[in-house]
Amino acid sequence: MHMTELRNQRQRIIADIIREHRLSSQEELAERLAALGHVVTQATISRDLEALGAVKLRRGGQLGYALPESGGASLPPGMSAVFRDWVRSIDTAGTLVVIKTPPGSAHLVAVVLDQSGWAEIVGTISGDDTIFVACLTFEDADRLKDRLGAASAGELQ
Repeated sequence: MHMTELRNQRQRIIADIIREHRLSSQEELAERLAALGHVVTQATISRDLEALGAVKLRRGGQLGYALPESGGASLPPGMSAVFRDWVRSIDTAGTLVVIKTPPGSAHLVAVVLDQSGWAEIVGTISGDDTIFVACLTFEDADRLKDRLGAASAGELQ
């Protein structure tokens, strides 16, 4: 099997493991991969996690990895859960939409926004608990705020 095919297969397995199990460390992930016949270094796991967009989040007092899902023009059903679970507030400031999340969660939401394909989004900047979403116009910012509010409520647009 070609190296790229092996990497893609390993990354699919990692994504499945993260979705099915609450993992708190790369060591736990390495053990699960090894049990499935994929013995890799910590550096390889780190690169794979980064390529997948995996982030480490605190949920219910426990750390674990989470993955953004890929999206098209509208968010698939799993993405409304990301917004519902991680978005605390949405406001506009001129042509910016400002999104607040729990500490350590902004990156996960920003990746989902970056992958959404929504025309209103020019780009995102995320910190620990805040995301700035740049829009071209005031109208785009207002429209995006409404779409994000609907996504947070589970009403996809």
